[in-house]
Amino acid sequence: MSWKDEWKPLAFICGVFLLFYYLPVGVPRFDTAIMEALYLSKWYVREHFILCLIPALFIAGAISAFVSKNSIMKYLGSHANKVLAYGVASVSGAVLAVCSCTVLPLFAGIYKMGAGIGPATAFLYAGPAINVLAIILTARIVGMDIGIARAVGAIVFSVVIGMIMELLFKNDNADAQKTAEITEEKSQPIFRTMVFFGLLIGILVFSNWAQPGTITGFWYGIFSMKWSITIGLWILLLFILTMWFHISYKKSILAGIIPLLLASIPPHNAIISFAGGIIIFSWILMNSSFEMEEWFTLSFDLAKQIIPLLFAGILVSGLLLGRPGNEGIIPSRWIVASVGGNSVWTNFFAAFIGALMYFATLTEVPIVQGLLSSGMGKGPALALLLAGPALSLPSMLVIRSIMGTKKTIVYIALVVVMATVTGYIFGMFVN
Repeated sequence: MSWKDEWKPLAFICGVFLLFYYLPVGVPRFDTAIMEALYLSKWYVREHFILCLIPALFIAGAISAFVSKNSIMKYLGSHANKVLAYGVASVSGAVLAVCSCTVLPLFAGIYKMGAGIGPATAFLYAGPAINVLAIILTARIVGMDIGIARAVGAIVFSVVIGMIMELLFKNDNADAQKTAEITEEKSQPIFRTMVFFGLLIGILVFSNWAQPGTITGFWYGIFSMKWSITIGLWILLLFILTMWFHISYKKSILAGIIPLLLASIPPHNAIISFAGGIIIFSWILMNSSFEMEEWFTLSFDLAKQIIPLLFAGILVSGLLLGRPGNEGIIPSRWIVASVGGNSVWTNFFAAFIGALMYFATLTEVPIVQGLLSSGMGKGPALALLLAGPALSLPSMLVIRSIMGTKKTIVYIALVVVMATVTGYIFGMFVN
C-alpha cells in the first residue's frame, strides 16, 4: 500500500468523522438553521421548481434542438455586431424577467450552442436583474431615486459585464464557435421558430406573473388573468406542435384535457394542474418523432446537470442565511448592523450578502424596504438590489458547472465590485 495514494481518502474519512463528532445538534441556532434550510428547499419546490425551472429547462432544450447554431452565432456570437449582440442579450433577458436560478438553463442552452461569452453573460445578468415590474415596485415602494438608479444600473451592468467577460475570455469557446459555423441550418422556417419560442416563453412568463403591490391597475389585471392566459398559450402550443411538428392530434387533445381536469378537482391547485401537463407533455415527447424525443433528451440532460447543484446550493443558502424574515446560522442583526451609513465596506457587504442570498422574483423589494426602515443606507440598498437578484449561492454552483471556475469567479467579482462602486457613488450623491 502506498500512503501517497491513500492519504486523500483517509483525510476525507477523518474530516467526516470530526464533522459529525462536533456537530452542534441541540444548539438552538443550529437546529433552527437546519429547519430553515429545509423550509427554503420546500418553498422553492412549491413555488419555483414546477412553474419556473421545468419550463426553463424545456425552453433550453428547445434552443439546442430547434435553433441552428449559425443563428446563435449570427446574433450572439463573439464575432456578431456588438450593438446587435448585446441588445438582443439584454432585451431577451428583460422580457423573460426570471429569477437567478430559472435563467440558468437558458444561459446554458445559448452558451453551449456557441454564443460568445460576452453576450451570454449579459443575458445571464439581464434575465433576473432587468425586471420591469420589480423596478416599478422598487420606485413605488422604496423610492423613485433608487428605482431609477436600479433600472439604469442594471442595463449598464449587463452590457459592461458582458464586454469585460468577452475581453478577458473571448478565445475560450473558439472551438465551439468554429463547430457552430459549419453546422447545417435547422429545417423549421424562422416564422415558425419565433411563434414556437414565443409561446414557450409566454407560458413561462405568465404562469409566474407575481402579484403587484396593489389590487387595481394594469399589472394586477394581468395577474388576475394569468392562468387563463397560460391555458390559452398552452392550447396554442399544442396546436402548432400538431400542425408543424406532426405530434398526434389525439396526444395533443389528451395533453390539453388532463391539466383542465386536474384543475377542476378540489382543492383546484393550479400547480397540480401545471405538473400534470408537464408529465403528460414529457410522455408525448418521448413517444413521438425523433425531433420531439431529441427535445426531451436535451432538456433532461440539462436537468441532470443543474438540479442537483441547485438544491445543494439552496440547502447551504438556507442554512447560512435562512429565508426572508427568518434567520439561519448568521444572525440577521449582524447583517443589519453592517449595512448602515455609506462606506465602501457597507456597500461591499450589502452586495456580497445579496449575491449569496436567494431572492425569488419581487421578494427583494420588501426585504430592502424592511432593511431601510432598520437603518440601512440608500447606497447599500442599491448595491443589494443590483447584486442580489442576479446572483445566489445556488446559481453560482450551477454557473461554475457550465463555464468553469475561472470565468465564474470573474463574473461574480464583476457583479459584486460594480454593485459596490455604484452603491457607494449613489449613496454619496443622495446624501
